[in-house]
Amino acid sequence: MTHPPMHSPGALIVAMLVLAAGTYGFRLAGPLLRSRLTFPPRAERLMEVAAVVLLASLVATTALTEGHGAAGLARPAGVAVAGVLAWRKAPFLVVVLAAAAVTAVLRLLGVG
Repeated sequence: MTHPPMHSPGALIVAMLVLAAGTYGFRLAGPLLRSRLTFPPRAERLMEVAAVVLLASLVATTALTEGHGAAGLARPAGVAVAGVLAWRKAPFLVVVLAAAAVTAVLRLLGVG
């Protein structure tokens, strides 16, 4: 039986510091390069739309699937309620609590 190699605590600390520095560098690069890099208006619009599509697909995947199958009806109903309330500009706490309540009540009633 083989065991994974043991790493020293020093190596772990160095790896964490390197990742922290890299993350800080990427976050700092945005504001520093924003004034130097310009994109055509069409490319900027495409990036905005791409971000919305990416977030929508993430929400849909999370809301509609569980494991390798469908999530049932309770979770998508809760997400739909949250979407409507967010669209109507309800406070975030109200959105989350309403979505959780709808999902819980539907599950309590035996709906998916």
